[in-house]
Amino acid sequence: MVDVDDVAMIRVLGVHDRVLGQVEKQFPDVTIHARGNRITIEGAPDRADEAMRLVEQLIELARSGVELDVTEVTQAARIHEETEAGATDVLAQPILSRQGRTVRPKTLGQKNYVDSIDRNTIVFGIGPAGTGKTYLAMAKAVAALERKEVDRIILTRPAVEAGERLGFLPGTLSEKIDPYLRPLFDALHEMMNPDLVPKLLASGTVEVAPLAYMRGRTLNNSFIILDEAQNTTPEQMKMFLTRLGFGSRMVVTGDITQVDVPGGQSGLQRVVDILTDVDDIHFERLGPRDIVRHRLVSDIVDAYARFDQKEGNR
Repeated sequence: MVDVDDVAMIRVLGVHDRVLGQVEKQFPDVTIHARGNRITIEGAPDRADEAMRLVEQLIELARSGVELDVTEVTQAARIHEETEAGATDVLAQPILSRQGRTVRPKTLGQKNYVDSIDRNTIVFGIGPAGTGKTYLAMAKAVAALERKEVDRIILTRPAVEAGERLGFLPGTLSEKIDPYLRPLFDALHEMMNPDLVPKLLASGTVEVAPLAYMRGRTLNNSFIILDEAQNTTPEQMKMFLTRLGFGSRMVVTGDITQVDVPGGQSGLQRVVDILTDVDDIHFERLGPRDIVRHRLVSDIVDAYARFDQKEGNR
């Protein structure tokens, strides 16, 4: 049994009691009751104790300002099972706050990734889509700019089709490459005041450009992010990394299972073998457990998997 203050109780219950309902899904052999400001759990003593510890961690998260949902319950339970760290230590770390919304790591892997960016000059975030590789790096970049730790942010990614086929697209060069850079622009507008973004772009405080634009430059006092790095060639990767100047940090993100480099080896795949043992360079590998998606996306994926299995058994 635990007593909870009004604000935390509302967050711990969740919309339509969804949060506590997810706790019951994690512990199907216990029953949870919420009456007024009191939560009680019934079941076998060891299981009830485990469920209560999870609820207490959720209460701590709620009091820390974390908006709870199914994802936070699942991750808090996983953190409790796999590590000695409390969920608050992992999920309550604020990176950036904007318009009442706070960007935080949502998994243990994401927390390790964010911490590695603080500790190293160059960090490679490698993992599948949905693990927050680019999003969290962007948040760290904006936070560093706001604290005046760097003078500018540089965001870049390879335009895989910036060769023959790109020339047949209508419009100016800027209009042709815009589709490849649009995800970075979208994330930037989400992280910063949208009215401020054009001014920062015009002044060069924030730069969003194709990877080819990095050649021949030395990037000092900058937070530099290379996105979709699996689509670089080994030569492009070397070129990019050697742009590093004094007072700068680099984050390189990519998914080595989604390589679109035509007829060649991915620069991201090669660099793992070359730089693994170099000091002040860190490789953080994110996996399926770090994918954070809307709960309906997981339900949709599961439904398709069941359907495919059913079709395969016919």
